[in-house]
This record gives sequence, structure tokens and C-alpha cells, in this order.
Amino acid sequence: MDVKGVLGHISFDGEWITITKTPVGPKPAPVRIRAADVTASRYKPGSRLFHGYVQFVLPGSGQAPEKAMGHAGGGRPPYQDPYSLSIPRKSNESAVKLIAAVEQARPSR
Repeated sequence: MDVKGVLGHISFDGEWITITKTPVGPKPAPVRIRAADVTASRYKPGSRLFHGYVQFVLPGSGQAPEKAMGHAGGGRPPYQDPYSLSIPRKSNESAVKLIAAVEQARPSR
């Protein structure tokens, strides 16, 4: 299961979430997260005017704050947050499916 983001993509194989970002500067390594380790997931759908995002929250790491509205990155976590990815409106449907699959794979708490 894959979601194409604005500067990268997210894939989920049933157990591991892999977030691969297109480099801006030095090439970052893909971030791998076990779905069982995710404590929460956040999703904001993209619209015609603004990109949305998918974000995963892990124990010991808080939710990355959204940037202030009014510029190109407004309303979503910063690029440097390793556990989130901005998504365009055309990826909303696949993002909803990915979030649902991750939530289903998480243990009951």
C-alpha cells in the first residue's frame, strides 16, 4: 500500500511503515516505523488550495506542530519532521486507506 506525497511517499506492508522523502539538501535515509509502535496517527486531507498531511506519533515524540497559514507550507508539519509527509489532494483516498490499515495493525490499547 503506497501513498504518493508532495516530496516523497509512504508505504505500508502490513507491519512496517516506510516514509521516504525526496531530498532537499543531503539525502535523508528512509524512516521505518513498526505499526505496533504508533500511538496515534493524524490525517489532514489536501484541498484544491492547500496540501494535507499524514503524520504518525510515537511514544516519547509529540505531534509536530503545524506551520502557520499564509505561506506555501501553511497548515502542515515542517518538512524536517521524520514521521509526517505532505500529500496532494489526489492522494486523499489512498491516505485514508493507509491510515485505516495502520490503525487496524496497531494493538488494542
